Amino acid sequence: MRNLSKRKKNNIIIGGLCAVLVLMGIGYAAFASQLKINGTSSISSNFSVLITDITSGSIVGGASNAAEPTHTNTTATFNTNLVSPGDSITYTIKVENQGTIDAILTSIDVNTGSNEAIEFVTSGIEEGDNLLQGESDELYVKVTYSNSITSQPENTTSNITVTLNYEQATGGTIPGGDTANIGGQDVEVVTTGDGLYEDGYEAGKYTYKGANPNNYIEFDNGELWRIIAKEADGTYKIIRNDVLPNQAWDTNNSNDWEMATLNTYLNGEYLQTLSDSDKVLSHSWNIGSTTYNDNLEGQINDEQAKKWNGKVGLITVSEYLRANTNEVQCSTLNLNNDNYAICTSTNWLRISSGYMWTITATTASTQTGVFHIPANGIVLGRNVSYTNDVPRPIIYLNSNITLTGSGTQSDPYVIV
Repeated sequence: MRNLSKRKKNNIIIGGLCAVLVLMGIGYAAFASQLKINGTSSISSNFSVLITDITSGSIVGGASNAAEPTHTNTTATFNTNLVSPGDSITYTIKVENQGTIDAILTSIDVNTGSNEAIEFVTSGIEEGDNLLQGESDELYVKVTYSNSITSQPENTTSNITVTLNYEQATGGTIPGGDTANIGGQDVEVVTTGDGLYEDGYEAGKYTYKGANPNNYIEFDNGELWRIIAKEADGTYKIIRNDVLPNQAWDTNNSNDWEMATLNTYLNGEYLQTLSDSDKVLSHSWNIGSTTYNDNLEGQINDEQAKKWNGKVGLITVSEYLRANTNEVQCSTLNLNNDNYAICTSTNWLRISSGYMWTITATTASTQTGVFHIPANGIVLGRNVSYTNDVPRPIIYLNSNITLTGSGTQSDPYVIV
């Protein structure tokens, strides 16, 4: 690990006296591929530059955090309150190379609004810095209420985005291309449009996004399923293309999935009907409760707070949101609900009619609500005893499966 002493200062007006929101995104060539030799041996490499921490320190005057700083693999966000001229906070954002390919920072892009009251300074990481595998760098962001301000300004808010663009360092090698291994096939990892994406919240996970990605998989009996994601542990999480008949989530009026009557049905009577039931893994599922929010990372943490082990389950709310390619308007529960008329067109997990149960309970004192998703795409709480919602079963497949086919609806993947 190395800490940079070099400082690169850019005075850029960005802020607000009441609230400053800063979003720092990492943009990088997400190389993740595998070169197979003679079908038996393999050489693998992984390009993985991630944000791993954000902390606040060096507080001056009456400055404070309006909310605790948060981060994902690719973004760091903080919200600052500034009260008087001279107030400031400096944030430290840690970036690590957790892959096997050396990286170089090719550019730092800063976009900001105009506000004379706030000074914004970045330092630490500089363009041209190498980030070798296993090492880390730090970006320092200082937000200051300008001492030149002598009266309360009219403009008290502004947004800033800093993007760090990392690429493979000169002299490195990348076997193959920007692909992920799906059942023994190299599938392109995309950053726009329908397709397979590197997940921005769980390292090593790949998620299918868009209106209709090529993620169809067919069982022996001709039944179509679709791949939600290749999980970080290598397993494949898949969902039935068609829904099952309407039924209650729990006839005993409890939103505890471990005790739900729908759980009993799916892992008993329904499981026995699957022609490929021998391929279904017993796996750990996230069954924690959450609430309406604007923080997808926090919601994922809520869902992961409680686990259940079984073979057949339902979709989580966060999985539904992560299947949407429109991250600007649809990436959080509240954004999705505010923009549902737009979000339905870029999310393949939405059903065309009816109401679809999720496995995610609502955080409420009554303990009788879970989230469901109507055909219009709005994610809402629903009483577990309602009988006009449909389950759409989900299962896990082993990481070592081999697939043929191209994943389209007319040429789906088939398990060999």
